[in-house]
Amino acid sequence: MASISFIIGIVGNVISILMFASPIGTFKRVVKKKSTENYKGIPYITTLLSTSLWTFYGLLKPDGLLIVTVNGAGAALQLVYVILFLIYSPKDTKIKSLKLAGILNIGFFGAVIIITLLAFHGGVKLTFVGVICAGLTIGMYASPLSAMRTVIKTGSVEYMPFFLSFFQFLNGGVWAAYSVLIKDFFIGVPNAIGFILGSAQLILYTIYKNKSSRKKSEDNDGEEGSAHLIKGTIEMQDIEDEEKGNFNVSLSKGRSLPIPSSQHSFQRVMKTITLNSNEWHSKLACESDHDLENETIKDNHA
Repeated sequence: MASISFIIGIVGNVISILMFASPIGTFKRVVKKKSTENYKGIPYITTLLSTSLWTFYGLLKPDGLLIVTVNGAGAALQLVYVILFLIYSPKDTKIKSLKLAGILNIGFFGAVIIITLLAFHGGVKLTFVGVICAGLTIGMYASPLSAMRTVIKTGSVEYMPFFLSFFQFLNGGVWAAYSVLIKDFFIGVPNAIGFILGSAQLILYTIYKNKSSRKKSEDNDGEEGSAHLIKGTIEMQDIEDEEKGNFNVSLSKGRSLPIPSSQHSFQRVMKTITLNSNEWHSKLACESDHDLENETIKDNHA
């Protein structure tokens, strides 16, 4: 029958792997947008170093199989995250992160292995590596403090993933309990601190989650108000354009009324003048004939 410590260790493996896998959603977003946005690379770099050293610690420790399995899987996942972060981060951030990853995950990790194997013997090896692992685990659990500061500053939990905080809380609690059963304080102390910090993150998430939702709602209302204002302006402009169009149509209709041309007017005047002249000549001719007829009558009487 399996011991209680082994069962808790299995549970710890499952929770830890879920915790290590929790940033998968974050990196799906990073790959989709091809940008790391405001995400920090330090947590993944330090966690890669921590899981690598814990794997080495498990190999040195008798009955350290559960430590090796969980941290080996975690190191593999963290390596993928670090590579993706380096690919999609801005140039300046990429250079800084690459230098940090080289110093910690290659230089420091390699130095610890060499010093442990060459400078120490027996149980001192385990103590040396255990102290380093405990310190780095505390750093790993404390690394989200920068994200917590961002949450407090911006009032948004967007850049503090909930599941990462939740599984950190569970992971710290389970491994702290496991350390008590196997009497390994190198595992117990950092995970107890992780449990406390995970609890603080969940409390912070609870406080600012509603504020983030309210802020998004206000932003959406502002955008809708702006949209209605723009729509109203466009409608008023359409009405003005329609009125102007009707006015122009009226003017066009007025201009389409028949206007007597100057040529036709001139012809009418000339026609009138010509008719009057003919009538005048006809009248004069009639008067002349009448005068001649009167003179002829007078001569006959004479």
